[in-house]
Order: sequence, then structure tokens, then C-alpha cells
Amino acid sequence: MTNTISSPFLNAQPPGSDRIELLASFVRIVQAGSLSAAAQQLGTSQPTMSRRLQTLERLLGIKLLQRSTHGMQLTEDGGRCFENARQLIAQWHEMEADLRGPRDQPRGNLRVMVPHAFGQDQLVAPLAAFLRRCPEVNVEWMLDDRSPNFVGEGVDCAIHVGPLEDITGLSVVTVRLAHVRRIAVAAPVLLAGGRADVLQSPEQLEALPWLALSTFYRRELRFQRVDDAETRQLLTITPRLTTDNLYALRSAALAGLGACVASAWIVHDDIRAGRLVPLAPHWEVAPLPVSILYPYASFYPARLRQFVDAMKAAIPHIPGMSN
Repeated sequence: MTNTISSPFLNAQPPGSDRIELLASFVRIVQAGSLSAAAQQLGTSQPTMSRRLQTLERLLGIKLLQRSTHGMQLTEDGGRCFENARQLIAQWHEMEADLRGPRDQPRGNLRVMVPHAFGQDQLVAPLAAFLRRCPEVNVEWMLDDRSPNFVGEGVDCAIHVGPLEDITGLSVVTVRLAHVRRIAVAAPVLLAGGRADVLQSPEQLEALPWLALSTFYRRELRFQRVDDAETRQLLTITPRLTTDNLYALRSAALAGLGACVASAWIVHDDIRAGRLVPLAPHWEVAPLPVSILYPYASFYPARLRQFVDAMKAAIPHIPGMSN
């Protein structure tokens, strides 16, 4: 005699609905903080998300979220459901990957946060190569220089330039990819006779008008020798122009408004064309780390794994990078 398992949850499934989808939608609502934000992240409508939540509550026979004009809050039962649902979804994906094995093809949506300038300029080419290799993957490319909120914004992974600040919401895997070299440059018109060869050390640059990049420096620059990083000099500047945008910094330097310290990749072509000249060429400001970040999980979908591998292969070879 065969025993069968009976459960209201197993037997009361409405036609056309999917239990895993309902649980995944509930998890995304909690992580996003609202029905509308979750709907936007999943590419659907707010009424659809509301119906999924109501269906799940009916199936379980419990209230999961208390909603008011001030927002949403998990009930005690909702909190237990949320933790169990996260584990169940991860196990489901892990089972899928194990059963599919080598047939597991990357597919679905990937939300990636990247720095404004770096994400517009240097990362689109490796992104395009990744998308050509993975035709069933769609990428939402979000340009933002701040540290990501993986839970609240539904971010799958982020490429970050600079020191890592507190990451909101989850334990995060950090993979160091490369370093961005930073060099001092100026337009020839800014220099006496257009010559930079007389400016060989940081202290000789102090008399120049300066530009500042507020996200990384304002009034002080710490230089180190290229051949001996332990030999350092501090340069104090009074910037004529301060900006938080790397493109604006480069444009101001090209216009001859002042000298600046810029990421080597953004001025690489300008130096080769003679539009900008390097200053104190044996000195650089300490390089900035480039990292790829993603929330820790017991399972990573193929689209995320292959995207991380693509960035690990491409970014170290971008001009102006160092190991």
C-alpha cells in the first residue's frame, strides 16, 4: 500500500500559479521593501505582486505582512516564512543546477551596479562580449558610484572602484580584480612653454592651478614613487574646481583649467595624442582597487557565475590597470 502525503498547501494550489514563484515573489517584496519596488525589479506590475502575496497568504492560512501608510512589516509568522523561503529557493536552484549539470545554460535577468565613468567607458565592451556569449541573459546596467544595497535594490552583483564601505544587508563575497593607476596630468597650455620635463617631483607641482575629484581627493594628494612605493610625498592643493564626476574632471583638464590626478585609463588616449601631458612621471597617487561583489549564497546561477568570470578575465587587461 502506497502512502501519500496530504497537505492543504500541496492540494489547494490555484490553477496557473506556482509555489516557488509565490515564495520568490514574497522574498523579493521583503527585500525590496515595497510591492512597487519588487514589481519593478521583477519586471511586472504592482497588482500582480499584490495578488501573489495574497495567494501565498491564503495557501498558508497566515498573515505574512502588516501593511499601513508607513510601509510594510513582517509578522512573526512572516519572518519565519521569509527565512524558510530563502533557504527553500536556494535549495531549489541548487537541485536544478545539479540535475542540469553541463546543460545548465545562463539565462534570466542580471542586475549589475557599476561606477558611472568606468561603467560607461571601459566596461561596456566586456559586457557586450558576455551578452553575445549568453543570448538568453538580460542585464540591467545601473550606473552608480556608491556601495550597493544588495537586498533593498535587488542587485545581483556590483563592480566597485575604491575602498569598500559598509555593504547593506548581507554577507558579501569580494573578489579583487585589479587596481586603477592614478596619475597627475595637465594640458600643455597650462605649462611654461608646454614643457612638463621640468616638473619631476610632486613639490614642483604645488604652484600649478589644480582641479579636485571630491569622491577621492579634495585638498591633499599623497604621491608615491613608481619604483619605490615606500617613498612618498604629500602635496597640498587649493583647487579652482572641485567635481564628483571623472568626465567633468577630464574635460576641465583638457580646457586648461588646472592640473589633476585622474584614473590612467581615462587619460590614456589624451596622453598619446598630446592633449594632456603626464606630470612628475616617476610618481603616482596610490592606485584604487577594483572589486566585484555579490551576496554570499549556497547557490549561484549560471548567469552570475559566467558574468563574474567574464569580468575577472577582462578588467585586468584594460589600459591603465595594474595587478
